[in-house]
Amino acid sequence: MASLKFDNVYIKDSFSIAGPLESEGKIRKYDLTMDDYYYQEKTFLDAEIRMQKVVIDNLLYKNKMAKKIDVLIGGDLSNQMTITSFSAKNFEIPLLGVYSACATFAESLLLAATMIDGGKMKNAITMTSSHNLNAERQFRFPIEYGAPKNGTTTFTATGAVGAIITNEESKIKIEAATIGNVVDFDQKDASHMGAVMTPAAIEVFIKHLNDLKRNAEYYDVILTGDLGAIGSTILKECLKTNYGINLKNHMDAGCEIFLESQEVYSGSSGPVTLPLVLFNKILKNPKYKRILLIATGSLHSKDTTNQKKSIPSIAHAISLEVKA
Repeated sequence: MASLKFDNVYIKDSFSIAGPLESEGKIRKYDLTMDDYYYQEKTFLDAEIRMQKVVIDNLLYKNKMAKKIDVLIGGDLSNQMTITSFSAKNFEIPLLGVYSACATFAESLLLAATMIDGGKMKNAITMTSSHNLNAERQFRFPIEYGAPKNGTTTFTATGAVGAIITNEESKIKIEAATIGNVVDFDQKDASHMGAVMTPAAIEVFIKHLNDLKRNAEYYDVILTGDLGAIGSTILKECLKTNYGINLKNHMDAGCEIFLESQEVYSGSSGPVTLPLVLFNKILKNPKYKRILLIATGSLHSKDTTNQKKSIPSIAHAISLEVKA
């Protein structure tokens, strides 16, 4: 079954680090911010590893749970989840590394919720990160090249986010989830993630509503991952034309991190985009009680792009309920 209901799964706490450009954007206030992209390390790779380690350290310290975490679930964009593997070796916590590109954090939440709801575990940490200079080098061009970019391009966010998922009751409940299919509409432009990922977002959204017998108005806000400005427009037009859904309660995380004056093209992307907005904007606003997350991920690699293959995508949906 693609959709799951949960009875006793909650988000206990979260911790976020944001990069230099992100901290000058729309949200501004995060748990920690970086003054530069090296984060006191010699390489950008080491900087991202440190970002994850600092997030986990803070979650464990704040909640006094150093010996109480059953599993760490997470991933990143770097080859074979290099960042997560290197950060996890600093902790005596079993690791489940996962990859759904920019939908990785939602997949981590989904897996943690399933294991905790099933009674197999009590506490988990879900984790993800991205670093602009690591990701751009891998999926597009090194920043040093100064390569020109299309207006459809999104800008990989720099940051790290972790959350403690538990069976201990809190204000934020993970209420349901829908697992998405891999969708491929024969898009081949790695500079147009909005067009690549929107079909997967639509498919999991409709599946979620149908499985749980809900309509779009059930939610106070529907937060998509990182479709960006152009992808968000495509999403709304397709839902209205093909399903008769006039989506008025939608927000795209990719449009909520940077200011237009920061010249980041179509907006933010990267697996850290959605959780940065979720924990530092959405959950801080008391008017949002029912929240649907639709995290979107582009499943290409530099090899498939260079071989001119189409770009598959995936999206997972997570339903949250917030108590007053």
